[in-house]
Amino acid sequence: MASGDRIELRGLRLLAAVGVSDGERARRQPVEVDLDLGLDLAPAGAADDLAATVDYAAVLDAVAAVVTGSEHRLLEALAEAVAAAVLRDRRVDDVTVSLRKLQPPVPYDLAGAGVRLTRRRA
Repeated sequence: MASGDRIELRGLRLLAAVGVSDGERARRQPVEVDLDLGLDLAPAGAADDLAATVDYAAVLDAVAAVVTGSEHRLLEALAEAVAAAVLRDRRVDDVTVSLRKLQPPVPYDLAGAGVRLTRRRA
């Protein structure tokens, strides 16, 4: 992708069974997902037609299915699964996934613990 165009999706909050301990995986906990989708937005800008771009409602449906249906131990693995789901849409050239636990099980006042990764179409 040479254009540098992005679709930005911010603050998707879901419940996920993710964590190393059995207790974390037994109790769904809040996570937040941000996505940056890299693709050429010029066709959609010229046509003003949803068919010329990625339908972000469909992307969010796919991400929600991955996050709420997963039982990953690590945020890294869950973020990889989210990236793979987004890249199934062949129009998306790359995706950056930021994924945060909003109530991490640590003995500190921590707003969140997360990962960010970028994956590109091969």
